[in-house]
Amino acid sequence: MPVVVQAEAPGDERGALLAFLEAQRGGIRRALHGLTEEQARSAPAASELSVAGVLRHVTVMEASWLRTFRGIEVGDEVKRAEWETSFTPGEEQTVEVLLAESERVGAETERAVAGLGSLDETFVVPPAPWDKGGEFSWRWGLLHLIEEYARHAGHADIIRETLDGKGAFDLVFETGAMPEPDWSAFGGAPGGGDTAQD
Repeated sequence: MPVVVQAEAPGDERGALLAFLEAQRGGIRRALHGLTEEQARSAPAASELSVAGVLRHVTVMEASWLRTFRGIEVGDEVKRAEWETSFTPGEEQTVEVLLAESERVGAETERAVAGLGSLDETFVVPPAPWDKGGEFSWRWGLLHLIEEYARHAGHADIIRETLDGKGAFDLVFETGAMPEPDWSAFGGAPGGGDTAQD
């Protein structure tokens, strides 16, 4: 969970995929809610990841995949530079800047998907050291973006909870992404952070 995606419109596959993608983006954005710039860049867990770094990485990743979906070629040096710096925001990349860039790239993806004749349209992924590449559908591309975001949303959750104890449910309610439910049927609200089960 912690947000149930309201995306079940019969026959609207692309709308459902975009809604699930935005739900994962939203989880990472919410992990930055209320943090200072210093907290957003700190790495309090076992890894070197920060919440700001996670958001920057997934935004760079989505923009890179969007180029691939559209058949836009960039050189290996550009790809390498993006990868090597994607987890480390520059000084000018404040939380506000990172959130705005995430919104911009997300909107660009939505426009691209809206313009498709069909999710069966394909693009070519060039070979990489970790994969042989091949031809894939936009449907696969959106599912892959959801997979990537979901993995990193979990990282952001752990980092945020390590910083100040706030779990994903806390942030969902604080940001108004979902009204706090009546927990009485469950014997009260969950304690000790986000204890929701999938």
